[in-house]
Amino acid sequence: MKKIFSRNRRITRLKYSIIASKPFLAFIYWFVRIYSATLRVTVENERCWLDYLDRGGRVILSGWHQQFFIAVRKFRKYRKYHPSVMVSRSEDGTVAAGVARRTGWQVVRGCSLEGGREALEEVILRLQEYGLAAHVVDGPLGPAGIVKKGVIIIAQSADAVIVPVWAEADSAWHVNSWDRFMIPKPFARLTLRFGDMIPAPVTDREEEIETRRRTLETILRPALK
Repeated sequence: MKKIFSRNRRITRLKYSIIASKPFLAFIYWFVRIYSATLRVTVENERCWLDYLDRGGRVILSGWHQQFFIAVRKFRKYRKYHPSVMVSRSEDGTVAAGVARRTGWQVVRGCSLEGGREALEEVILRLQEYGLAAHVVDGPLGPAGIVKKGVIIIAQSADAVIVPVWAEADSAWHVNSWDRFMIPKPFARLTLRFGDMIPAPVTDREEEIETRRRTLETILRPALK
């Protein structure tokens, strides 16, 4: 048993070393970017929150784990704002973090399962300083379709508006995972929509936070397929 356990640990370490390697992460990043270039993308309602950001406001973009793939190419446009995003410390998170960094985003590692409090505080500080952040509202392990209150706490602490963001593709694959991760098929028509800005709670009262959480969830849930 000890030999089997030791061998499994070596395999796990080798697998992680490959996943975390710069060549592998660079390959994933460029593959996603080139693949995404085949998509015919329409963007709706972006100008409103960008104008608010340019006037000195703070914005936290909020969407589902399922639709991270779609953000890689488009979100590179926002790198001039030094935006930040919280990513879990899992193997999947390592890939997502490597891709996000190459897109020009500042990655904060941590989630509700590990290092969540410290990561949350760092995202708040970065959002206060630079004005833009993104948050995966149901990560890292769901359940899918349920907005966790972390995004509301970030918005309230940084005095930021919450902007829902979701995507719709006319043709896509869905991975057999907890979130049914979406990969649009080559040359699919994709619509990236930004919802209206949701103001942060005025106080940290639980009922006010819950009201904002439910509002965001109601807006985003129809986008899940």
